[in-house]
Amino acid sequence: MVQQAALLSPERIVSEFQKNGVTHVITIPDSETNYLYELMKEQPWLDVISSCREGETMAIAMGLSIAGKTPVCLIQNTGMMESGDSIRGMALGSGLPLVMVVGYRGWTRHGITPDSAAVYTEPFLNAFGIHYYLVEHDADGDRISLAFQEAKATNKPVVVLIGDEYHGFNR
Repeated sequence: MVQQAALLSPERIVSEFQKNGVTHVITIPDSETNYLYELMKEQPWLDVISSCREGETMAIAMGLSIAGKTPVCLIQNTGMMESGDSIRGMALGSGLPLVMVVGYRGWTRHGITPDSAAVYTEPFLNAFGIHYYLVEHDADGDRISLAFQEAKATNKPVVVLIGDEYHGFNR
């Protein structure tokens, strides 16, 4: 019997977004997450906004949040680290809930992490005092809802680290 690897499907992420009332996803489209991007664009209840830089996603999200919408920033860990000042000044400084879904580029569960982007991701989040949930496959999908609940309860940003971004997202 061949056992299929447990993957995180774009459908599970979109389902969690809908369950939590997400109205907008602010992102930088890329080839690695193409299927997720295309799936989000097909949803009539969801607006996908492209930005030029990851740091801009926080400002757009904060404006939408003030307008009563439920935005999500969908970025990669490298861009998240480059966005430190936007995270400090807007995401942490606004006192508004925000869920950031962050691709955990370079991360492996095997303890061998050749990509420094993965090496610094969790220390970066810890330095900013941002709580995070690791999501690797569909069975972890409920952690996305936990992140939304925590963000609303604390009025702070919460990160969902996507540890399997390159398997199911580009079909």
